[in-house]
Amino acid sequence: MRHESAMENFRPQLNRIEAALSAVDHIAPSSDFDLNHDYGKVSSHNLTNAAVLIPITKGPLGLEVIFTKRSQKMRHHPGQISFPGGKADVSDTSTKFTALRETHEEIGLEPDCIEIIGALPKHETVTSFLVHPYVGLVPEDARPTALTGEVAEVFSAPLDHLLNPKNYQIEGRIWQGQARRYFSVPYGPYYIWGATARMMRMFTEIMEQHDAG
Repeated sequence: MRHESAMENFRPQLNRIEAALSAVDHIAPSSDFDLNHDYGKVSSHNLTNAAVLIPITKGPLGLEVIFTKRSQKMRHHPGQISFPGGKADVSDTSTKFTALRETHEEIGLEPDCIEIIGALPKHETVTSFLVHPYVGLVPEDARPTALTGEVAEVFSAPLDHLLNPKNYQIEGRIWQGQARRYFSVPYGPYYIWGATARMMRMFTEIMEQHDAG
């Protein structure tokens, strides 16, 4: 499905993104441990599959990415900014199915309205998940809404802001008694950090490599 009427003015940029994503198979997974090489990494045999959608839509500021703010009641990453998504169910036919199913359950976007244009390399989290990030286009008239107790808020941030490496910072905090460094990419009142920021930073790196080539 192509959303030509909504995205026509951005088609060159979207074509560039799609081309960049088509050449990522050789890129190793990103990880919460990328900036913390002395921290004990989780064995790949102990990782649980999960998937997220990086939803791109047309908004007031051009192309925007839809995010969720997780409920403070969540066991994993309470209150953090994340992409819609979650753990793969045994009945899921693929991780892409997982990403679309979770997006529908969390913010109400119908799978049939989303055009998947590529995927980022997988991401390993410190909480033992192997996240499969998919990039999808969402019609501008879609109305994502927080539908479950997992999601406290839905908001969008400009794609240009998120793909600008100058907007990323490396910060640190103590976690489980050890110093841990991580990427962040703040936007307005929203503090995007951790695994979400690392996946977007990987997106940025992929676009930089494609443009340089």
